[in-house]
Amino acid sequence: MRSQLSGAPLVERRSIDFIPENERHGRVFSQFTLWLAANLQITAVVTGALAVALGGDVVWSIAGLLLGQVVGCAAMALHGAQGPRLGLPQMLACRAQFGVKGAVLPLALACVMYLGFNATGMVLSGQALGQLLQVSAGVGSLLFALAVLLAASLGYRAIHRLGRAASLLGLLAFCYLFMRLLGRADLLPLLAANARFEPAAFVTAVSLSASWQIAFAPYVSTCRRPPRRRRWRWR
Repeated sequence: MRSQLSGAPLVERRSIDFIPENERHGRVFSQFTLWLAANLQITAVVTGALAVALGGDVVWSIAGLLLGQVVGCAAMALHGAQGPRLGLPQMLACRAQFGVKGAVLPLALACVMYLGFNATGMVLSGQALGQLLQVSAGVGSLLFALAVLLAASLGYRAIHRLGRAASLLGLLAFCYLFMRLLGRADLLPLLAANARFEPAAFVTAVSLSASWQIAFAPYVSTCRRPPRRRRWRWR
C-alpha cells in the first residue's frame, strides 16, 4: 500500500521502528536508483581496478568480475528473500543458525566489515574531493562526512532523491569517460594483444567481485511483517 504524502516534511519522523502500512510508499525503481548510486562510487571503482593492479589483464579481469557478480548476487539474493518471509533483519534471523549468544560473532564481524568499508570510502572520497577542490585530503574527508551526516539526518526521502541524482550523474560521468577512452585508443586490438589468462589473477578478480556483493548480505533482508497465513479448521 502506498500513501500520498503531499506536503510531507523533509525530515523523517520515523527511524528503525515499524512503518505503518498507510505511510509506506515508493516503487521498485526507487530501489534501483538507490542501489545504483551506492555502487557507482569511487570505492567500487578502486575495488574493480585491483583485479588489474594485482596482475590480471583487462579482458580476463572483466570476465572474472562479471562471474563474481553473478555468484555473489546469487548469495545476496537468498538473504534478501528471507526478509519478506521471516519478517526479520538478517542479523536477527541468523540466530536460528548460531543461537542467541552465538549470533554475536557474525554481528561483530559485520560491524568490523562496515567500519572498514566506511573508512575506505571516507579516505578515497576525501582524496578525490581534495584534488577537485584543491584542498587537503583531511578537509575533503571532513566535507564528505558532513554531506553524509546531512543526508542521514534528513532521512528516507532525501536519501532517495540523492540516489536518483547520483545515479544520473554517475551514468553521465561513466559515459563521458568511456567516450574519452574510445577517442584516445583503439580498444579492440589493444585488448586482444594483451589478453592472457592467469588462473591466480582470474580467481582474484572473481573473489573481489563476489565479496563486494556478499558484503551487502547482512542488511539486504528487509524488516517487514510476514504475510498472514490462512488457518485451516477441520470440520
